[in-house]
Amino acid sequence: MSPTVGAGSDQGPLIAIIAGEASGDLIGARLIRALVEQTGGRMRLMGVGGEAMGAEGFDSLFPMEELSLFGLLEVLPHLRNLRRRLDQTAGAIAQARPDIVVTIDSPGFNRRLATRLKPLGLVLVHYVAPTVWAWRPKRAEKFAAIFDHLLALLPFEPPWFTRVGLPCTFVGHPAVEDAVTTGDGPGFRARHGIAVEDTVVLALPGSRKGEISRLQGPMGQALSMMAATRPGLRVVVPAIRAEADRVRAAVAQWGLPQPAVVVDDAAGRRDAFAAADVAIAASGTVTLELARQGVPMVVVYRVNALTGAIARRLVRVPHVSLLNLVMAREIVPELLQAEVTADRIIALAAPLIDQPAARQTQAALLREALARLGGPADDGLKPSARAAAVVLDLAGRRRLS
Repeated sequence: MSPTVGAGSDQGPLIAIIAGEASGDLIGARLIRALVEQTGGRMRLMGVGGEAMGAEGFDSLFPMEELSLFGLLEVLPHLRNLRRRLDQTAGAIAQARPDIVVTIDSPGFNRRLATRLKPLGLVLVHYVAPTVWAWRPKRAEKFAAIFDHLLALLPFEPPWFTRVGLPCTFVGHPAVEDAVTTGDGPGFRARHGIAVEDTVVLALPGSRKGEISRLQGPMGQALSMMAATRPGLRVVVPAIRAEADRVRAAVAQWGLPQPAVVVDDAAGRRDAFAAADVAIAASGTVTLELARQGVPMVVVYRVNALTGAIARRLVRVPHVSLLNLVMAREIVPELLQAEVTADRIIALAAPLIDQPAARQTQAALLREALARLGGPADDGLKPSARAAAVVLDLAGRRRLS
């Protein structure tokens, strides 16, 4: 359990937060900052989180990366350890009896955890609605049977859950709320010997081991081929610290004419985004970070063949990128599964690299998508602040009951 934040005899609510992967860790970190602001630091925290939550003073029960698995074949070899961590997390929460439990995304682990906790009568809130609008809509009923409240990131999600009796609040996506001026693009270029006129392409093959292994090959081949005919093209690879060595080893095999720059710290990542002209990115929250910096992109997505075959039978939406989903059309080019080849990546990325007008067109559409993702505009709140207000309200009711 992390130390109490603030002082005084009333330590405030005890809040358990469970994140299972890098995107959830970032959401959790922003939620913690909002909770601290709204309580004056008079609260206590416990649970599971990663580097971002740790930077906010959060003490994780165990390394979050042990839960950062995606896809059927990736999970199977780790089932024993996942069960052990599930037992450990449920036991710690049962002993501490927090005022509220907030599980963030990672529905496979967190739904099982919430099922364990339900008989204890704790207030259970899930942050990031499961994508029932894309596949397996009956999951809405399963979540309604377990959770007390749902915090949704997308404006069209609440009706899917309220119709089955689960209160759901559209809070907006927290990835859009930070100021877009935080990165120092010119400083980044100067530090790494990148000329003002050079074109910086970000390569983002994902934050999970499986993603990186599946995407690094075609992504690296495409970048190497494009850089060979564009002397001013420089490749920058932001990586989370836990996977930085793996990413560096992969990048070393790409055969780029000029060395790629790999950054693995938060400040370097922000500066890299600010310095970028174009990105080739794995589908995920990172696409929203790119959009906030106005970086045009191509999105790639590939899971293992078995998971992909199952998904093709179940998924009911035409896009994987949140930006495309919220706009209900493809504003960001996507390549899925077998489409992720060097030639296809080049075909979509080259126009963005070579044509400033193409970059400007996509950047304008990205701004519109971000406005839709920011949440209700009439309350003046950031998404994390809305989420924190709901969490504290529910925790307060619990303490008074």
